[in-house]
Amino acid sequence: MKQILLWFILLLPAFAFAQTGVIHGKVTTTLSNQPLQGVSVAVIGTTIGTVTDSAGNYQLNNLKPGYYTVQFSLLGYGKKISYDVQVTNSKPALTDVSLEDDAKALSDVNISGQRESKSLESPLSLRTIGSTEIKRNPGGNRDISKVIQSLPGVSSPVGFRNDIIIRGGAPNENRFYLDGVEIPNINHFATQGSSGGPVGLINVDFINEVDFYSGAFPADRGNALSSVFEFKQKDGPSDKHDATLTLGSSDLAATFEGPIGSKTTFISSYRYSYLQGLFKLLGLPFLPSYQDFQFKIKTKLDAHNEITLLGIGAIDRFSLNLNAPNTELNQYTLANIPVNSQNDYTIGLTYKNFRKKGYSIFVLSRDYLDNGAYKYENNDPTQPQTLNYSSQETENKFRFENNSSENGYRINFGAGAETAEYYANTYNLLPFGNVIYTSSLSFFKYSLFGQLSHSYFQDKLSLSFGIRTDANTYSSQMDNLLKTLSPRFSASYNFTDDLSLNFNTGIYYQLPAYTVLGYRDATGSLTNTNVKYISDKQVVLGLEYHTAKNTKFTIEGFYKFYQNYPMIKILGDTIPLANLGADFGVVGSNPVTGLTNGRSYGTEFFAQQRLNKGFYGIFALTLFTSEFEDKHGTYVQSSWNNRYILSMTGGKLFKNNWELGAKFRYTGGAPYTPYNVASSSLKSNYAIYPQGIQDWNQLNADRLGDFYQVDMRVDKKYPFRKFTLNLYFDIQNITNNQYQLQPYLVPNRDANGNLQSVPGDPSRFITKSLENKGGNILPSLGIIVEL
Repeated sequence: MKQILLWFILLLPAFAFAQTGVIHGKVTTTLSNQPLQGVSVAVIGTTIGTVTDSAGNYQLNNLKPGYYTVQFSLLGYGKKISYDVQVTNSKPALTDVSLEDDAKALSDVNISGQRESKSLESPLSLRTIGSTEIKRNPGGNRDISKVIQSLPGVSSPVGFRNDIIIRGGAPNENRFYLDGVEIPNINHFATQGSSGGPVGLINVDFINEVDFYSGAFPADRGNALSSVFEFKQKDGPSDKHDATLTLGSSDLAATFEGPIGSKTTFISSYRYSYLQGLFKLLGLPFLPSYQDFQFKIKTKLDAHNEITLLGIGAIDRFSLNLNAPNTELNQYTLANIPVNSQNDYTIGLTYKNFRKKGYSIFVLSRDYLDNGAYKYENNDPTQPQTLNYSSQETENKFRFENNSSENGYRINFGAGAETAEYYANTYNLLPFGNVIYTSSLSFFKYSLFGQLSHSYFQDKLSLSFGIRTDANTYSSQMDNLLKTLSPRFSASYNFTDDLSLNFNTGIYYQLPAYTVLGYRDATGSLTNTNVKYISDKQVVLGLEYHTAKNTKFTIEGFYKFYQNYPMIKILGDTIPLANLGADFGVVGSNPVTGLTNGRSYGTEFFAQQRLNKGFYGIFALTLFTSEFEDKHGTYVQSSWNNRYILSMTGGKLFKNNWELGAKFRYTGGAPYTPYNVASSSLKSNYAIYPQGIQDWNQLNADRLGDFYQVDMRVDKKYPFRKFTLNLYFDIQNITNNQYQLQPYLVPNRDANGNLQSVPGDPSRFITKSLENKGGNILPSLGIIVEL
């Protein structure tokens, strides 16, 4: 098989065709959706260019297969640049853009180089990631959650999880939107009450670009403390049907797109993993498998009205491999990982109405999560059950937004309403008190928001003021819009066309997770009705500098102050929820004993070279501190306090459609809490909780060693007459760096494998530390066929 594949790759160049491709699309105004005539469309670095016709259409011909940067400019409108537009000869590259039709942009055409207009509402802490950047990212495996680790302020747990940690905040402080529709999470095997998981859910073939806000959130986006992600999906083509088939290291995916009639387009995908079989061959003790679907159907009723229906969902299963090799590490894993199943989906419907000076959007959506897990002592169904958990979360949402421009003022306002239902049936045997309850919860959420933005002194100074408020009927203290007034203010001053000073401050609120709100005691009473909206006061100040060669430099300082963060009771002690960390399972299903404060502050350095003469690259360095008050009121470092994060990603495009990329990540070691050996060694505890019990009096007192990883990727594209073939070879951790994680605490065994009791104390086991390492080389070969 390997020889056949090798011959296939070697013979491919003989069948490839050296042809040319096309970039085409339509240019419209952002607010009114009217076609723009006379827009200058130029391919940067070439002499190829054109202008749009009376219908706003353009076409760029005779382009060799490869990646191009296309600039759109028209007097009186903000400049727009589309980076890394991929051209093939098998199908035209569709690139539709909209230009800001605001009078403030009259001076934008004089900006040197290829600088775009900044967002008035968020002039800093906003990064935009293109689909090509996601696809080519070394070690990213086309997974958006992994790709954003190249950006400043972003860290993740060492290992294979995709928890997104922004500026020292917990993973559940992030919010995600898909074409304006909120989705609860973007990962398979998501941790309930959080958002992390090991595998990304969103198909990158749907994505045009991703706007990533690490601060300065606009008022129309609420319930976020650390970040907001706006995933902007492409529309299906209106002229022909296309398909993309992807065979990766862990799954097989198929994407189909094209027209449905004269006014409607679609794009849909299905992905199926074969990780379960692969893990079984490797002798691993757990067997994950997943499936997911995604679709988008868009109907343009006329120039003023359009309707979009979209959906995304997953089916996740996690079983045990009891026939795995009988190593100590496998024994520990099998003793602690439950059998798990998870189903989730989001369905969204949006209606957009354009007018002369603006547009309105109406969004209806439904989210659903079904999560279940069970576990027996010694993985034997004849033994007592230690875990039996099932839970459902359902949200039905409505949001109205209006965006308009009046006399140079940009105006955004709207409202939201949502019903929330939560159910949980929990049976979990634990040391220091079992968790056994059934909970059912139903309540109503509502919100109002508005933002006003304007530029002054010939566009030198831009100001934006927004306000938002949220409330719900869960408790009387949260059913009050005046208690969550959330003002935010942004300012930007342009010293020159290339250098600007940017500022933002605001107060942001987030509702605790349903797993916190729905916890009940043994009598069936809700115990956490004392919780409030978590608040986060933020200040960000930064400088931004652009060069004429698509290079951008920024430096930002930030300070975040948290209030009303839940303190939870866990395993006989009390800790801040932010210090718990994240893992598979459920986060927050604990009694809340009080509320506490926290803070995170630091500095970010960022440099980005967009594609220029075949080179591209990103440099990001973050220095920060994240800490929360413990039960004694003393600030203790949070589980996310890595202190420093360095990421460097770069690549080079060579002749004949070869591409080489590399990524280097270096982070400080994460804090962890040492074990309480006295409690962990008790046989009564170990029977129901076969792992180490933390000594919460030493909360996050120890620290792992620093972590680094080098990833590399090679791409080769073969342009054929009817299709394009892309082969890629990706290697994660090419240096085979073996990093240390917190060791496991396990009972000692004799030569026959029997657990050993403490001499003179038959109630306890002799314990020892079991080394817990990660960092194997992970190569993968992928094949992508675009039809």
